[in-house]
Amino acid sequence: MEDILLKLTTYGYIALFIYTVMSGGMVAIIAAGVLSYKGVMNLELSIAVALIANFLNDTFLFCVGRYNRQIVMPYIRKHRRKLALSHILMKKYGDKIIIIEKYIYGLKTLVPIAIGFTKYSAVKFSVLNFVGATIWAISIGYGSYYAGDFMVRGVNFAKDNIWIVPIVMLTLATSIWYYFSFATKKR
Repeated sequence: MEDILLKLTTYGYIALFIYTVMSGGMVAIIAAGVLSYKGVMNLELSIAVALIANFLNDTFLFCVGRYNRQIVMPYIRKHRRKLALSHILMKKYGDKIIIIEKYIYGLKTLVPIAIGFTKYSAVKFSVLNFVGATIWAISIGYGSYYAGDFMVRGVNFAKDNIWIVPIVMLTLATSIWYYFSFATKKR
């Protein structure tokens, strides 16, 4: 057990960075917050790593939308409705969507690409992206740290009642699917 904890303190920050750069990092920052609660990782360092990685992720996606539009379009075609939804959200919420999108699973990847497609200022996007990454990392990091006891008890409960995990996962996946089906439906 001590060997695993030592590896987490050594490689946990690297894993947090890589996962967050590659996928946005919601799960990773929650795990880092819980591990910080348990004393395995440092919360402030975890927040800083997640903040930088999340900022880099969205900046990269913005640049992909801005400078590689033709390369990306074949992959995005099947997500046209979600892309349209992100354009609508941008018009409706304006600059706030850059901060809000960090919390919306599924649109988190498409919103920076969609903004990159527009003539939105890259400097303004970078500033708001950094502000959003800061708010996101601090709120999720501290939130999962303070909910650490609850989450640890939940994991222990799931270990004892393994049958509940598929039900929760199926319910979560179905809810996300229904949300996107409703939000992107033709009217």
